[in-house]
Amino acid sequence: MDSEPSELDRLQADYKAAVEDWVKAIREEETLASVDHSVAKLDEWEGAHFREHQKHREVIYRKRLYEDALRRDIYGF
Repeated sequence: MDSEPSELDRLQADYKAAVEDWVKAIREEETLASVDHSVAKLDEWEGAHFREHQKHREVIYRKRLYEDALRRDIYGF
């Protein structure tokens, strides 16, 4: 069954949005890694790392959905 172009467009947009969110999380973590050496900042940095990791997992998930839809559209499976 062929995927509707609108479905592929939506999946691609979802993937791209997830990548943008991930990049923002990476920048947040990077910013926190560049501040003073206090324990409070260390905790914030660790929290930013956790958020970055979660965003990366979302990118992987959205990429998989998009790739699967492309395979169904191109190869029929």
